[in-house]
Amino acid sequence: MNKTPHTTLPPAATKSQPAVDHPSSPSGLAATLSQQHPLPSLPSPVALSAVRLSPNFILGEFLNLPKYPENVPTPQVIANLVFGCHLLLEPARKVVGPILVNSGFRCEQVNRKVGGVVRSQHLLGQAADIRPSDPSQFLRLVDFLRRHPLTDQLLTGTNWLHVSWNPFATARHDVRIGFYQ
Repeated sequence: MNKTPHTTLPPAATKSQPAVDHPSSPSGLAATLSQQHPLPSLPSPVALSAVRLSPNFILGEFLNLPKYPENVPTPQVIANLVFGCHLLLEPARKVVGPILVNSGFRCEQVNRKVGGVVRSQHLLGQAADIRPSDPSQFLRLVDFLRRHPLTDQLLTGTNWLHVSWNPFATARHDVRIGFYQ
């Protein structure tokens, strides 16, 4: 006796009744799964901006969503930003006081719009363009980051700097003072 289960096929479509996807077809399976396990929606820009990366930094500071609503990070980008905030920016803040973020993560579209380099660490959430809230602390910030063992790259401009980190590699310590003049 044959004990294999059988599947009842859906009835053929008629003009008055459209065909229904069978649950085992790709589209039928997707519909069934989405009804049983709806996918979470992306958080609103306001909720995304409020995500705390470290005690003194929130994700919104690194995204500029009001100007670039397409600049939505992946979970890996957020993890990279958490690394940089906890291990570089928070310690720097203890030395120079509050730090302002000019630019942080950039998706490819935003990076093109602002003229960023093709392989920028901003694309990975591994860089930030920052300045101390107190301009008199700028040289202390540069000195701190220049000596920090996790600084991958430090490029300075006039009262602002680019700092990068890499959670997956040994820091290069590529320091160029006066790079953006």
